[in-house]
Amino acid sequence: MSDLITEYPVLTLAPPVLALTLVILTRKVLISLGSGVLAAALLIHDLNPLSALRAVWDAFAANFWADGEVNTWSVYIVAFLLVLGVIAAFIMMSGGTTAFALWAMKRIEKRPGAMFLPAILGIVIFIDDYFNALAVGQISRPVTDQHRVSRAKLAYIIDSTSAPVSVLSPVSSWGAYIMGILVPIIAASSLSMSSVQAFLGAAVSNFYAIGAAIMVWLVIFFRIDLGSMRTEERRALTSGELFDPAVDVPGQLSDDLPVHDPGARRALIVPFALLVIGVFAGIVWTGQRAAGTWDIFDILAETDASAALMVGGLLGLAAAVYYCLRNTRKNPQFARSTFARGWIEGVKSMLPAIAILIPAWMLGDLIEQLGTGDFLGELVEASQISAGWLAPVVFIVAGAMSFATGTSWGSFGLLLPIAGGIINSMDQPDLLLPVLGAVLAGAVAGDHASPISDTTILSATGSSCNVITHVVTQLPYVLSASVCATLAYVALALSGSVVLGLVVLGVGLAIFVVLMKALTTPVAAKEPAEALQ
Repeated sequence: MSDLITEYPVLTLAPPVLALTLVILTRKVLISLGSGVLAAALLIHDLNPLSALRAVWDAFAANFWADGEVNTWSVYIVAFLLVLGVIAAFIMMSGGTTAFALWAMKRIEKRPGAMFLPAILGIVIFIDDYFNALAVGQISRPVTDQHRVSRAKLAYIIDSTSAPVSVLSPVSSWGAYIMGILVPIIAASSLSMSSVQAFLGAAVSNFYAIGAAIMVWLVIFFRIDLGSMRTEERRALTSGELFDPAVDVPGQLSDDLPVHDPGARRALIVPFALLVIGVFAGIVWTGQRAAGTWDIFDILAETDASAALMVGGLLGLAAAVYYCLRNTRKNPQFARSTFARGWIEGVKSMLPAIAILIPAWMLGDLIEQLGTGDFLGELVEASQISAGWLAPVVFIVAGAMSFATGTSWGSFGLLLPIAGGIINSMDQPDLLLPVLGAVLAGAVAGDHASPISDTTILSATGSSCNVITHVVTQLPYVLSASVCATLAYVALALSGSVVLGLVVLGVGLAIFVVLMKALTTPVAAKEPAEALQ
């Protein structure tokens, strides 16, 4: 720890605050992240510029090479993004995207139906938030585009049904990770239950995740468009522009690529079906090899999610290439150079997302070295509050930590043991699971709102939405769900009843709908067929 941080520990908050402030003021993500990275490196090394530059390089290199070997986790994530871009390019070129959209249009006739599609898929594909964010966007986008649903609305739906759903499911990569943390906490308490029971008990008290997942459906059903989301939706409906053409959009393919006509739905369905099957197979394969058992929870706890993504990605890529070659072999528009362009444009479509993701990882690494999370955790430990009020306090602190660091998992790892230790020392077993649920809720809420969160970046990428546009348009919904969750935790603190907290959460969501319907009017919604006449 540097002398400067030892003397002024509050400075650990400076780099994330600087990056987040610049993001909001300038909407320049790379400049903002770079400023945060440099500020963190300078603080770590007592403002020594040469040492700081070396720390920046080390943080960059650690994404590819760490502890004397390839950092397969981040390398596989980057490679999967590139593979996904190429899959999307070949599916589009083979006509699969157009064919699937036309088929879906005949069955999904209204805009709400188009929006319910990603909401449903987001719940069904719950195994991992990264996979959810990227796969749901690729599958749903042809349908939402046809119904003139803005990319910002699609990104919000995906983001609100990825992490919030994954954190509520014990059969997910999130659930396995959390249960691993809960085991020693429960063992140190007077509760007699398994890690699965403890997880489910904490999940019932995860008021933010529950509220955010429900709010998605309310927003779609009641057509609630707040703040900048209203602007995005109006543009999509009136002009057909699904995003602001002046901003950079990750995952957006070039319009110059030829599209085979007529296409076939299977050119989209089969590659993505194999992608899903491959990821699930990869999760089981890597998890079983590491755990040495067929127990589902042990497998999920030990699985290598990034390697599983690559397994699915390569299977999906093989199918996409096959259908593109098969469908276009007699089409004179498609030559060898066209096939090569598909690879190039697919890779290029994902470069903006990777250019944001890597510095976000760098900032997270340097913030961890700086001890930002430790500082916020110490504030919780030092607070002289009653056990009953610990739930709303840790919800707010976990939210601030996750927002500042861009990682909910890091907040889980730090705050769950701290909060659990405080409750166990007070010998308040009835409050243990609700407080742990509050930590999970706050971490997801902060991560949901953070522009430096990898899940935020990947949700925008899967939707082909500008990252800052996604953050700004989603923020009112995150804040609304957070207010409802905070009120629920206050009710829990006053009564000690989780059931009353859930009732207050439900009432808060109902009031949100009533107020928004009274204060706003839905964007005039013409169906695409009418709007194009």
